[in-house]
Amino acid sequence: MNNPLYDGKVNLFLYVTVAMLSIVLPLASPSVWSYNTNRKSPKGLKMDEALLTIHNELLNENLTVSWMCDHCYHCLFLKLGHIDSGPASTVFTISTTYPVTLQVNSTKSHIELCRVYFNFGEFGAYSLWIKNMNPENVSCSIITDREPQNSLLPILIAFFVYTGFAASFALGRYIMRLDAVKSLISRVCRIFSAMETDRLINSELGSPNQPSELTGHGLASLPVPRRSVRLRSLDTFRGLSLIIMVFVNYGGGKYWFFKHESWNGITVADLVFPWFVFIMGTSTALSVNSLLRKGLSRLKLFRKVFWRSLQLFLIGVFIINPNYCLGPLSWGTLRIPGVLQRIAFSYLVVAVLEIMFAQRKTESISMDVNFASLQEFVFCWPSWICIIIVETIWLCLTFLLPVPGCPLGYLGPGGIGDFGQYPNCTGGAAGYIDRWFLGENHIYQNPSSHVLYQSTVPYDPEGILGSLNSVVMTFLGLQAGKILIHYKDLHMQIMAKFLMWGLFLGILSAVLTRCSKDKGFIPVNKNLWSLSYITTLSCFAFVALMIIYYLVDVKRCWSGIPFFYTGMNSILVYVGHEVLHNYFPFQWRMSDGQSHAEHLTQNLLATTIWVFIAYLLYRKNIFWKI
Repeated sequence: MNNPLYDGKVNLFLYVTVAMLSIVLPLASPSVWSYNTNRKSPKGLKMDEALLTIHNELLNENLTVSWMCDHCYHCLFLKLGHIDSGPASTVFTISTTYPVTLQVNSTKSHIELCRVYFNFGEFGAYSLWIKNMNPENVSCSIITDREPQNSLLPILIAFFVYTGFAASFALGRYIMRLDAVKSLISRVCRIFSAMETDRLINSELGSPNQPSELTGHGLASLPVPRRSVRLRSLDTFRGLSLIIMVFVNYGGGKYWFFKHESWNGITVADLVFPWFVFIMGTSTALSVNSLLRKGLSRLKLFRKVFWRSLQLFLIGVFIINPNYCLGPLSWGTLRIPGVLQRIAFSYLVVAVLEIMFAQRKTESISMDVNFASLQEFVFCWPSWICIIIVETIWLCLTFLLPVPGCPLGYLGPGGIGDFGQYPNCTGGAAGYIDRWFLGENHIYQNPSSHVLYQSTVPYDPEGILGSLNSVVMTFLGLQAGKILIHYKDLHMQIMAKFLMWGLFLGILSAVLTRCSKDKGFIPVNKNLWSLSYITTLSCFAFVALMIIYYLVDVKRCWSGIPFFYTGMNSILVYVGHEVLHNYFPFQWRMSDGQSHAEHLTQNLLATTIWVFIAYLLYRKNIFWKI
């Protein structure tokens, strides 16, 4: 597109504007727009909490009650409190995020008297009765005193609201395509056109008899420039990942499944970053192939790739900085790793490999050629060797690097995990490398393992070692791009290839994890960006891309709206939502900060605003490209 915003001057203006906003906004932030996180619900409870009254009816027996989250693997019991000898009762608040196991011990002898497993509901009230059934048997039973709230109801309502909007939009487009409606609109337009012509004649601003310069040898005879065919499915998939990323970054309604997993396993929030990296690899294959076919030298391509990677890295370090509210010169606690930094590194490595080994002329594969299904591998075998070396380095460092005070090859969260044996070993080799190379003050201070596993050491989920597997994930996305290139216009073969890749990676994930969350050889872990994590998410990405490709580019029964708009302006939306995160209209003061419904409304509205901004920028032909 010939748009002035592609010029370097305008890009520089955007950078300066965003940088100034990141410095000025913290100074001008009115406290009215930030909600009070200490505000309690009318029942005196916070989100994901319930009241538990423990009744001790054991005479001459003081009790100690402990609890353990069902989601916490091989964890120690945490002390909930003490209860005096009966009859006595004490009220506690307890987490409702996951099911918990309550353990009742004798304070004096430390003998376990009973244990009960229960799934508490948010804002509910419960009673745990501890009684003597006989001299040698103690019973523990839980009854419900007040029914909990249905915290998932706001999600259901939001689903129906957005589905209604989508259905209304689709119905409107269908009606506008009807011949009768088109004819009616055409008549109305002709009436208004005639009225406008009469007005121009009467006001002597023009003459309908004046010969038009746009006919004959004018614009009507000019050739219409051909636009390069762009796969809308790629932008749609990128936009889908970005919209989910924005939503979960804004809080996801404070639901646990819209937050990152504490350690092993995945939630909705753990899907989007790898998908974004995957589709970046796919786009890299298409763009490098296109530029090489146009005759651009490899040296110029190297320069473009390096400059783009440098810009992404600098934006991530200096603009999207969680400590920018402390001032632009808060170098002492500046976090060096980050999302854009990892994207920059992954893009640089994979793009350089592609430029080095890609062919200038890549012909479409014919199904009549022997071994046609293997040709996309043959064309880039040196790149595959490099990627195998990268993955070997990750495996060797992860499982063979000695970490002081930790077992070899440790992949756990530390803290109270593994029965509290390795409290300072969070992340094993990955955490050790970051703390040694970057320093504890320059990595993420509050990882997701802090909440559930009570870990105390800093750990960065976008650290150095995990970036190696991010390169592998990007390269797998590059293979999707090569499939689109080599099997151009062979839609069934493209979708079959995507499905085969998804099946292969899914089987590999099943082997690595042994179809278990915590007991596999290499568990699925977003914090570590483990090998099974990238194979699992790449499996999902190939299948998702296949479905979107079929709907958007093959059958054309879906235009990709609204995800297509954000996918076309992904860098601007991502940087913008990070910088403007805490400011109106993306956030405002809530009447009840402990309500999932209010948080969900705020987060969905903020995400919708960014979709609308991306739509307006698309209509104005404004794109921020790096």
